[in-house]
Amino acid sequence: MNVQDWQVFSTFASRYKRVFISKIWKMKHIVVFLFAAISFMACKSSDKKGAGSEITKDSNDAENITSNIPPDTANFTTIQWLDSTYLDLGKQKEGKEIEISFRFKNTGSKNLVIETVNAQCGCTVPEKPEKPFTPGEEGVIKAKYNGSGHGETRKQVYVKANVKPDGNDTLTFRAELIK
Repeated sequence: MNVQDWQVFSTFASRYKRVFISKIWKMKHIVVFLFAAISFMACKSSDKKGAGSEITKDSNDAENITSNIPPDTANFTTIQWLDSTYLDLGKQKEGKEIEISFRFKNTGSKNLVIETVNAQCGCTVPEKPEKPFTPGEEGVIKAKYNGSGHGETRKQVYVKANVKPDGNDTLTFRAELIK
């Protein structure tokens, strides 16, 4: 091998080495990315708390365990909304906090347990009653609306409880926001 052949070989080897190292570097990145993705997916699947159940967060960020198991209908009761499930608040000042109350009565023969109270959006913050209501006892679902927006607005508050037929009630309020 003469000097000229050696120089050609050296140049070729140098270029090949750079390409080879570049490809190895890219492969390392792909392997690391795939490993991270698989690890993330494995963590997500192991976060489940048993077959048929999952953990969700309600609007107050408290843990709320829901399940695909049908509810115990033997403990269902009935509820009567004393005022209405629809409140017309009329004209209200735009940007002013508005307090809303929906009164109810347990008209069944079992304790009424309010499981969750959620709002349609972040502009309404409902309060969930913590104690169970005995048969004949009255209670209140309260919510605060921040008065955001302008013109006519309608908002919903969703109540889940151990009531017939499906345990879900939607409470609606309307207001005309003026400047």
